[in-house]
Amino acid sequence: MAAPPAPPGTGHSPEQSGLQSGLKNRHLSMIAVGGVIGAGLFVGSASGIKAAGPGILLSYALVGALVVFVMRMLGEMAAANPTSGSFSAYADRALGRWAGFSIGWLYWFFWVVVLAVEATAGAGILTSWVPAVPQWAWALIVMVVLTATNLASVSSFGEFEFWFAGIKVVAIAAFIVLGGLAIFGVLPGSHHAATGFGNLTSHGGFLPHGPSAILTGVLMVVFSFMGSEIVTLAAGESEDPERAVTKATKSVIWRVGIFYLGSILVVVSLLPWNDPSIVKKGSYVAALDTIGIPHAGQIMNVIVLTAVLSCLNSGLYTASRMAFSLGQRGDAPAAFARTNSRGVPQAAILASVLFGFIAVGFNYLWPTTVFQFLLNSSGAVALFVWLVICFSQLRMRGIILRENPDKLVVRMWLFPYLTWATIAMISFVLAYMLTDDSPGGGRIQVLLSLLVAVVVVGISLVRDVLARSRGALTR
Repeated sequence: MAAPPAPPGTGHSPEQSGLQSGLKNRHLSMIAVGGVIGAGLFVGSASGIKAAGPGILLSYALVGALVVFVMRMLGEMAAANPTSGSFSAYADRALGRWAGFSIGWLYWFFWVVVLAVEATAGAGILTSWVPAVPQWAWALIVMVVLTATNLASVSSFGEFEFWFAGIKVVAIAAFIVLGGLAIFGVLPGSHHAATGFGNLTSHGGFLPHGPSAILTGVLMVVFSFMGSEIVTLAAGESEDPERAVTKATKSVIWRVGIFYLGSILVVVSLLPWNDPSIVKKGSYVAALDTIGIPHAGQIMNVIVLTAVLSCLNSGLYTASRMAFSLGQRGDAPAAFARTNSRGVPQAAILASVLFGFIAVGFNYLWPTTVFQFLLNSSGAVALFVWLVICFSQLRMRGIILRENPDKLVVRMWLFPYLTWATIAMISFVLAYMLTDDSPGGGRIQVLLSLLVAVVVVGISLVRDVLARSRGALTR
């Protein structure tokens, strides 16, 4: 079933677009909760703790505040007009075709690279369990299974993500409860001495490397938050999009507070921040080991694998829906905007996973050259997306008030001052990344991501000029 052509910058309900309302409220609720828990939280927090000490809590709090503000702005626009294109469609409407085209393709590029990263990470864990199967075969199996899931129906994607996210949520909640009991010496069967919160200040102070380490920590943790916006794309295929977006937007504060700040607080309270086991084993495994949880490493491997599969599943869904939206707006091949009898954009899914497979191949063949370039050139896209959301919301508030004021059910706080403050904060993070000249560090990521962004924007502007020229010739 082909989606009807749409005027630039408009959103589509599932009925208008050919997508089906296959996501139930429980799917959306768990996607909203689990979407903010990425594999980066489990595997990347150790380096942040090493760099900033207990002050990493402030790094997480700063980035968490950015996510809360950005999600509030996105929620304001998405509740008024739920659409599979989410912020790309809003940028199209608020800033111009060039903005929607550019951020849509950059976001798609980001997620197909993530597919390769997560497929390789998941394959590594599975190979350690079943070494008889080579790593490339596991990567292929994982990609094929989750591609089949996405092709089957949106409800099958939602069901898989419901259970993946559920495992992550239960694991983090259990970790916080067990760790909290151990901190105060009341965990049954544990020989861990009660530490209270003394470890936060007793090993060189709360900021052992000085205040600047907070910003260093920000650079290390900012990308582990990417994915919180997925719920606004998925809402377009839910039973009650406005309610789902409103609920997800309002719950983002406690989600960030509990899952990120709560779990990291447990780690740096149970162990001295400079304990070598945090870097050697990983922060969560080290914390579980110190309170006497048997087989902590394997338990965490299962949880990390679940997080990886969840990221793969939702990443493929997100990339395909963004490609679908771009196709609807004439910014991608028309085939991307067609859905099959199950309401699934089959061509968009297959194109996304094809580039994911190609990127996996690059990871095995040229990991330090071609694939490293892909990683670096997509590294700052998350921050670009957040900036575009901010600038779009500045314009969309007026459009919503003018056209559908009753749809403004979610409002950004202290508008427009907090929006501008968020823009300044994101810009500062990007500028600070330029001071990180380590191999694969912030500077190279920002510069290469900017290069790719300039190329994509240039293509968009050339397309617009050519379209206008053709229009003038036909008149």
